[in-house]
Amino acid sequence: MTRSSVRAAVLGHPVGHSLSPVLHAAAYETLGLTAHYSRRDVPEGEWDTFWAGARTAGDWDGFSVTMPLKPLAARDADRVSPLVRALGVANTLAFSDDGRVVADNTDVMGIMSAVSAAGEIPGTPRAVVLGGGATASAAVAALHGLGAGTVDVVVRTPARAHALEAVARAVGTEVRTVTWEHAAEALHTADVVVATLPPRGADELAAQWRAQAPSVSGVLLDAAYDPWPSRLASAWQDAGGAIAPGVDMLIFQAVDQVRWFTQGDPRAAVPHEDRVTAAMCRAVGRPERGIPQRVRTAQATRLAP
Repeated sequence: MTRSSVRAAVLGHPVGHSLSPVLHAAAYETLGLTAHYSRRDVPEGEWDTFWAGARTAGDWDGFSVTMPLKPLAARDADRVSPLVRALGVANTLAFSDDGRVVADNTDVMGIMSAVSAAGEIPGTPRAVVLGGGATASAAVAALHGLGAGTVDVVVRTPARAHALEAVARAVGTEVRTVTWEHAAEALHTADVVVATLPPRGADELAAQWRAQAPSVSGVLLDAAYDPWPSRLASAWQDAGGAIAPGVDMLIFQAVDQVRWFTQGDPRAAVPHEDRVTAAMCRAVGRPERGIPQRVRTAQATRLAP
């Protein structure tokens, strides 16, 4: 199934800053599709009303979902992917031809792709996640997909890691809780780091870590893409590591959303997908690149239900 037109939107609060309309517009233009992709600012308290109207309208193909709506999207879909079942949050809602809605989490693929495209990752990487929120859940699953047997989760409040322990069990890996006081130590030995903190949330850590004159060779993805480079990313790069901005994660997760919205199946590549991905990269000023084959292989194996 390939749709000839697409009607979709990004949902959340706030969404005025979202780059999703730019990325999706570039994709659908490259595919030659008639598309209308908009922003819909939907506070959490207005979700039920919005969702009832969207279901009744019957003319939507899909939604990209950001916070604070990701848990609600997972809750209210007719069917959820194995990743959504494990994580409890969804960033993608796709409408099938019969009106039923499936929820997926393409953030996992976005993280895996952004990290893999930035630099070499060992087959069994030493992995670290900074933070304990919804993006951290996706990061734990993504790092499992890249081969990590254990993921060190660095949090200010250890209780925040409890939900991630459940996620890890669901996807088949383990997490170890690291208190914030030991964050710098965790960075020193990491092959891959995914920072899921708010913008500037790691500035103090970056200064502390830089003062230790570190030397690294791994990859750091900072999900907070504005400002870029973040102080943590700059410190990591100066120490010899490779860095990826959150916008790369956004690009790559959107590729699978385009698959959902046009093909109805994230396993079905869109026509000329490399060209589509390159156009999305250009649209936000990033180097052209495709999704690494290692990631697609993991999608079909380590992350398969």
